[in-house]
Amino acid sequence: MELRRPTLADKDAILAMMAEFEEEASLHDGGFWDWEDFVYEDWLASNQDAEMGLHLPDGWVPAIQLVGFEDGVAVGFLNLRLRLSDYLLNEGGHIGYSIRPSERGKGYAKESLRQGLQVAKEKNINKVLVTCSVANSASRAVILANGGQREDIRYETERYWIDLEEENEQSKTTRMEE
Repeated sequence: MELRRPTLADKDAILAMMAEFEEEASLHDGGFWDWEDFVYEDWLASNQDAEMGLHLPDGWVPAIQLVGFEDGVAVGFLNLRLRLSDYLLNEGGHIGYSIRPSERGKGYAKESLRQGLQVAKEKNINKVLVTCSVANSASRAVILANGGQREDIRYETERYWIDLEEENEQSKTTRMEE
């Protein structure tokens, strides 16, 4: 799976994924759109603006919109928030992600979060907050598999921190021992 910024060439694949989310009435954390007034090209432009911190709705923070692809099929969304607002600190976290309904249970969420953490590291975010609903055992497993350490539960939301600096230190130690 490749996690990357969406392009104009991805339009059909992403529209098919969005339609599936809508048809299934499935939550799409990590991907944001208004289906009734959706224009793909405007969505791409708003993603670029959001990454630069331009034209953000009140309360929103700069963010990178990424999409996971497997063999040309769009399989999921991941949104990396470049800083935390009060809301994100309590309920949303740095990363939101979702996998399209027909592709769940195939390991894409785990891989998507792993790759999203690499992007966070590149953006000098050394401690990443990832959250999930207390009722979402699948997301909890994905977060734990990526090194999440639970801090607490707020508003029915489990909050996990992933320390990317600690991961870097462990990798250095392992390489030095080899």
